[in-house]
Amino acid sequence: MIASLVRKSMAFVGLMAFLAAAAAEDVPRDEAGFTRFVANHVGNQLSDAEIVVKGPLNIAVGDLQANLDRIFTFCLRNGSRCSAEIDNYVTGVAETYRGQHLPPTKEAVRLVVRTAEYVDSLRSAAKGSQPVQMQPRPFVDGLYVLPVIDNPRTVRLLGENDNAKLGLTADEVFELGMANVRKGLPPLMSVAKVAGHGQIGQLVGSVYNPSQLILLDSWAPLAEAQGGVLIVAIPSTDAVFYVGEDNPKAIDALRTLTKMVLARAPSKLSGNLYRWRASGWERVAP
Repeated sequence: MIASLVRKSMAFVGLMAFLAAAAAEDVPRDEAGFTRFVANHVGNQLSDAEIVVKGPLNIAVGDLQANLDRIFTFCLRNGSRCSAEIDNYVTGVAETYRGQHLPPTKEAVRLVVRTAEYVDSLRSAAKGSQPVQMQPRPFVDGLYVLPVIDNPRTVRLLGENDNAKLGLTADEVFELGMANVRKGLPPLMSVAKVAGHGQIGQLVGSVYNPSQLILLDSWAPLAEAQGGVLIVAIPSTDAVFYVGEDNPKAIDALRTLTKMVLARAPSKLSGNLYRWRASGWERVAP
């Protein structure tokens, strides 16, 4: 009886493995075929969107660019899990597209910090095509502040067209974004620990952690608790690291950590360090 059950169980497992392998074989393994395959799947979910194959492993979904490099590599290495991963990817693309086309609301306005290189790259990508809707404002050397719309599953840039839909001026959008960031984040001193000698403090896990830098006054208590010294790094879009010592050893340690995070983070931000002053942030010279 037991032996029979074991044989049936093994046969079932073998059948599942065979079906998974067969499903994986339906996915093209060349770049051009794989791109068309995924584009068709996206089109099935978004019948109202224009899907264009821009090149190998690159498709446009309306004004959204979808790169397939990562998922293509995954499928080459994990054939039996490829179909499920493609389904997850396509669902994510569809949700991002729909999120971009939701009407903006005042409650969803936020501010994010991005690098000058990021802003320049969007401007360059828009040459010869429809300009990217964004409203960057210089923040500190190497950084800009941009208003965004925080939808349930996506964050998208907020353009001048959105200002009109919200019934707000550009200045009012920035004021609202700052107020919403302040309201949405916990008080800094409730989550930031004082960085002692040889220590590096951190705020990680929220895509709005770097936005804390916009709230300059909120850092004053932490700087005061650290003897008036506060130097920060924002290597990824969800992390802030900081030290309370202004000496070569502490700064080198913070730079080293910043480089490590930049090398591994899926959403990189900046390799610069910034020193807190009551009058504003200032970039620490390399």
